[in-house]
Amino acid sequence: MSEQTENTGALTGHIYTGKVLKIKPFGAIISLPNSAPGLVHISQIANGFIQSVSDVLNIGDEVDVRVVSNDPATGKISLSMKDVPQRFEQFNDENEDDDNDGYYYDPPPVISAAAAASFEEKFKSWQKLSNERIAGINRRNKRNKRR
Repeated sequence: MSEQTENTGALTGHIYTGKVLKIKPFGAIISLPNSAPGLVHISQIANGFIQSVSDVLNIGDEVDVRVVSNDPATGKISLSMKDVPQRFEQFNDENEDDDNDGYYYDPPPVISAAAAASFEEKFKSWQKLSNERIAGINRRNKRNKRR
């Protein structure tokens, strides 16, 4: 199942530790060891919604990524951080005794009920305003047709 290409060296399905080179609005460019850099799309960074890539990653961070696809024709490597255990930078005293080799699973972000309700209210307000604007445009178009 694993594919290796001569030009990139990354094995599809394998987990690598890479360093964040660049942060873009749509994702992060990660350097892989002995390989070309790959892209982690914003949707593949966390299990839940994130507003911005920079909310989770910073340039220079070391992260564990899984190679999702490796296209030898274009040299593009797609990466994912979802369901890949990430290393702790620093341990708390309570975590030092755990036998988990410094790995943890990042739980999906929890959206509070207040934030969800706030979104619903904002969406309903936007929808009402949008419908009013469309109705106004339709009335104006109808008047112009009569003339």
